[in-house]
Amino acid sequence: MLNKLKKNYFIIVSFFLILYFFTNLLSGDRGLFSYFEKKDLLNKLEKEEMLITKQIKDTSFKNSLLSDNFDLDFVEILIREKFLFGKKGEKIYIIKSNEK
Repeated sequence: MLNKLKKNYFIIVSFFLILYFFTNLLSGDRGLFSYFEKKDLLNKLEKEEMLITKQIKDTSFKNSLLSDNFDLDFVEILIREKFLFGKKGEKIYIIKSNEK
């Protein structure tokens, strides 16, 4: 038995090395599964970055309407939305959508 192992030593070591490299190719830190997980994470982060950039631009625009060039129409819209305030004789309707 020991004699057969000595003769097939190269084949046995080669087999385990190939098995080791194959498992690392698929499931290691730099493996195929890890690649797809990182690619998915990158796509999610890019979408989140676009959303946050849009929110920053929107907030910056609203801030400029209140500070740089004071826009009375925008102030009126804010008052109506936040305080449900209207002019005399004006009826305010609140429509609730039934979205599920």
